[in-house]
Amino acid sequence: MALSVVDASVVIALRDREDAHHAGAMKAVGLARDAGYLVLPASALAESLVPPFGAGVEVAEALSRLLAVFRVQPLSVEIAVAAARLRATNPSIRLPDALVLATGAHLDADQVLTCDRRWRRIDPRVTLVAPSRR
Repeated sequence: MALSVVDASVVIALRDREDAHHAGAMKAVGLARDAGYLVLPASALAESLVPPFGAGVEVAEALSRLLAVFRVQPLSVEIAVAAARLRATNPSIRLPDALVLATGAHLDADQVLTCDRRWRRIDPRVTLVAPSRR
C-alpha cells in the first residue's frame, strides 16, 4: 500500500470549492486514498484548521472531518532535525513546509502532495496538485 503525506495547502483546497486547486486536490487525494494511506503531519493539521476556525466552524466538527480521512503524524525529534536541515540548505522554504517534507522523508512516503511548485526542486517525492482550469 502506498503512503502519501499531504500538505495543508491540499487540505485547504479540499475544503474550499472556490480555491483554484479544489478539483485537483479532490482528484489527487481520492487517488492517493484508493492507493493506500493518507498522512497529515501535525504541523499541517494545525495550519489546515486555521481557515475553519477563522470562519467560526466548531473545533470538534473541523477536527473530526480531518481525522476521518487522514492519519496524523506527530512531530518527532527526527522530523524536527530533518526539517532544520532542509531549512539550512534551502533558506527560501518556510518551516511549516520543511516539516511536511521532512515528515515525507522520515516515513519514506511514496509521495508528498502539495499545491506549492517550489517543493519539486527539493524532493523528488513531491507530487504537485495542479490548479483547476476554469
